[in-house]
Amino acid sequence: MKKRLLLVLFFLLLFPACHGNPAITQVAEVQFTVAPTTSIWPTNGWQSSSPEEQGMDSALLAQVFETIDRRNLEIDSVLIIRNGTIVAEKYYPPYTENTRHVLYSCTKSFISALVGMAIEDGYIEGINKPVLDFFPDSSFANVDERKESMTLEDLLTMRSGLDWQEGMPAYQEMMRSADWVAYVLDKPMVAEPGSLFNYCSGCSHVMSAILQETTGISTIEYAQSQLFEPMGITNFYWELDSSGIPNGGWGLEMTPRDMAKFGYLYLNNGTWDGQQIVPSDWVQYSTQAGLSAGGGVDYAYQWWVYPDSQLYAAQGLNGQYIFVVPELELVIVFTADMANTSPIHELVEDWIIPAAQ
Repeated sequence: MKKRLLLVLFFLLLFPACHGNPAITQVAEVQFTVAPTTSIWPTNGWQSSSPEEQGMDSALLAQVFETIDRRNLEIDSVLIIRNGTIVAEKYYPPYTENTRHVLYSCTKSFISALVGMAIEDGYIEGINKPVLDFFPDSSFANVDERKESMTLEDLLTMRSGLDWQEGMPAYQEMMRSADWVAYVLDKPMVAEPGSLFNYCSGCSHVMSAILQETTGISTIEYAQSQLFEPMGITNFYWELDSSGIPNGGWGLEMTPRDMAKFGYLYLNNGTWDGQQIVPSDWVQYSTQAGLSAGGGVDYAYQWWVYPDSQLYAAQGLNGQYIFVVPELELVIVFTADMANTSPIHELVEDWIIPAAQ
């Protein structure tokens, strides 16, 4: 597959133009409407219907695929779900519905869900616990008062204050190190925790290590038993670091249909077929607008939030997306190999969302 031919890019993560290092701006909080609990659960497979049966305009949806073909967009798959039912789905060779796709930074949103679950299960005391306290047997460099005050919430919101420069040099250095967690937490502090947005894939990996430290089992085992199995997700792969810790920044591979299950779980406020898998308040905190990341986009607990569009998304390098539009009961999945991913946003804004109005 072409991803294998571009293996070095496996370690890159989504870092759109709106990223950077601006000061966090407090804006008015936006609460998205939570979709009602559904009776359709795709644990053993998705149901399909025509767009019109789910109140969508098939002519507008057809424009999505016409645009992809006309512009030769390097899309690998498109999956559109409304009311718990697939209304449009297409895979571009060599991809099929059973082909796993690298998720890159969509992995971060899964890590966030697991952190919320671990708090609910009593493994983690809460988001205000200092990060260094999770590693009592470890010593880190450049410890000062700021680093000692850095909390789990600061990692979740990408406001750690660490001197992390997102990009290939940091990825390569971290991957060459014998201890990825130490590589991240050894970094000096350049800001007060909570004061600056600075996208940090290493910080997401630290949260995977925190999950293992607190639950006493692998992040993979915890995810498999508590998150994946209830939803019927079995076809996945998770890359490990040099210490055997699942890579929290970009390590997951999954099929688009299973990516959609995760979006559908959040659309239904963390419930799945009568079972509360992710705490409902965690879903709300994780996807709530209010902290600006610049460019009209907010960032919550490892999810990107688009207040003007009333949607939120897990998103990764080269066009991996799980969009959730609560007001319209939509879940939209894209996988792709695109350096410029703005056309995907255009497809969502210009055709898919209008088709559901």
